[in-house]
Amino acid sequence: MDIRWLQDFLSLAEAGSFTVAADARHSSQPALSRRIQALEAWLGVELIDRSRYPTTLTPSGKIFRAHAAEMIKRVIDSRAELQGEPTSGSEQITFALPHALAISRFPVWWKEWQEDANRPVCRLIATNVHDAVTVFVAGRADVLICFHHAQQPIFLDPERYDRVSLGTEWLRPYSAARRGQPIWRLPGASRNPVPLLSYSNGAFLGRMVDLIRQSAPEHLYAHPAFESDLADVLLGLAIQGHGVAWLPEATAEKAVNEGKLRLAGDERWALPITVYAYRDLAHSRTAVVKLMATLQRRAQRMALQADRGGLQLAGSTCDDLQRGGGA
Repeated sequence: MDIRWLQDFLSLAEAGSFTVAADARHSSQPALSRRIQALEAWLGVELIDRSRYPTTLTPSGKIFRAHAAEMIKRVIDSRAELQGEPTSGSEQITFALPHALAISRFPVWWKEWQEDANRPVCRLIATNVHDAVTVFVAGRADVLICFHHAQQPIFLDPERYDRVSLGTEWLRPYSAARRGQPIWRLPGASRNPVPLLSYSNGAFLGRMVDLIRQSAPEHLYAHPAFESDLADVLLGLAIQGHGVAWLPEATAEKAVNEGKLRLAGDERWALPITVYAYRDLAHSRTAVVKLMATLQRRAQRMALQADRGGLQLAGSTCDDLQRGGGA
């Protein structure tokens, strides 16, 4: 096995053309083709469907594509570690977390956390909730940061996984603003139903919206207008006036402060969701243990401050949360 075979294969899979891939790899097309054939011979399967244009992967090729990327990563990380660079050693922490938290909350969190954890190197895996949990359980992330709700819990064995609460994130309905007021208001009307900007089927936040609607104070007159896995996509559509989107308050906070969004419904249309950080008790390295201890101390301070009407979410002030919630 030659690592160049993997690099050639991934370039070809991305480009969909032997010519384009050869140019990207600074190689001749015949040479790249021979290396792809050598890789196929080594694996004993065909990776490329050469009967179609643009070049496509066979079913085996699609499966191997993810493995090839991971193999290259492991080789590079191993070399860097042996040369003394921080990769998966004690000074790097890999986080897996949902896009919504990675974009809105994590930059603020990390600025605070690293000061108390000897400034480790950070690696971020931002994905959906399901995949973030899968990555963490598979051992590819040191810390999982994830939403949790009693009616849609994340099942992780407490005997194996330690967890610390980072606070509460509210899921609220937002609409574009006009003259300081929301364009759309819940529950809508039979003659003027509200266009809904929804999460894709199976998405965690989508299930949370379902819970809100199931316990809604009155009938919701609405129709589907758009669907996406990403809260930030729905945020952009809501700002443009395409409908109502239930968004984590951190995602909507900036647009609310700028007057672009307003709440489309009161607290009866909102839902609090806990945010937890998890670590594997059996495989935590020193940097991870120090970080979780930091988070535990912060959680204890948050609890004391909450008793006095203080913080609701790590890294956010009460005023920040009021602005983010549209109060």
